[in-house]
Amino acid sequence: MLRTGFESCGGHLVIASDIPVGRGLGSSTADVLAAIRAVIDYLGVSWTHEEIMGVAVEAETACDATLFTQNAVLFAQREGAVIEPFHRPVPPIDIISVDTEPLKTVSTLDFVPAHYDTFEAEAFKSLRSLLRRAIRLGDLDLLGRVATASANLNERFLPKPGLRELQEIAGRCGAFGIQVAHSGTVVGLMFDPRSPETPQKIDRASSALSAADFQFRIFNA
Repeated sequence: MLRTGFESCGGHLVIASDIPVGRGLGSSTADVLAAIRAVIDYLGVSWTHEEIMGVAVEAETACDATLFTQNAVLFAQREGAVIEPFHRPVPPIDIISVDTEPLKTVSTLDFVPAHYDTFEAEAFKSLRSLLRRAIRLGDLDLLGRVATASANLNERFLPKPGLRELQEIAGRCGAFGIQVAHSGTVVGLMFDPRSPETPQKIDRASSALSAADFQFRIFNA
């Protein structure tokens, strides 16, 4: 039951999602956020982003950044707070999503947040500056460099089996970078959907991944 300013009311909420569960991709936080927005839309009330994020964190101890559908943000999920808005969307990206541990189920609520040392913290400062520039210019090559560097920094906290081999396949097959689920099992090979050569690159990468017995899915922008 939800108590509004006028009366108590109830209802049925049905959630349909294609986000894989237990892979560290934020399926639960996305569901919580969708549920909150569905309820407030049904009630015809208006909440700020801060109010929505506060309820999501209270329910799930985290909030999903998909609340911001138009522009990219640097987001603190555990606090439900925007660290920096970038005022532009991330450019479209084609992804081959590789599950490096398909038999493992991830509980992000039990995941201990990373504690970075001084070198890593300084590296992230530089990457943040490069990310800001990449989004402003729509520069996928620069974005790929940032994502790949971030993925490698994350290895100390949550190693991805086969990451080096995946990086080699990505470089050999023309991906502009890789990205990881920082609290999950998934690695993404990133391709430029604007390039006419991308379908051939994705075919080559798919063949290489199949030969190496990786499980993967292709997501086109």
